[in-house]
Amino acid sequence: LFPVLVALYEEPEKPNSALDFLKHHLGASAPENPEIEALRLEAAELKEKYEAVLEENKKLKSKLAQYEPPQEEKRGE
Repeated sequence: LFPVLVALYEEPEKPNSALDFLKHHLGASAPENPEIEALRLEAAELKEKYEAVLEENKKLKSKLAQYEPPQEEKRGE
């Protein structure tokens, strides 16, 4: 961290945001790419769909359990 602060101090043209300067020099943030943002949005949408499918699956399993005997009874037959 110290070398980055020294680099900020020695910078002839001070950046508008010292925090952005630190993030950039520490590698915390890469320049944003439109493709990366699109992939983030797609991942978020897919996560929402996945959660919805899990919930639907849970509901359908509970409905199905009403009509099927428990697994233990099936094996005993």
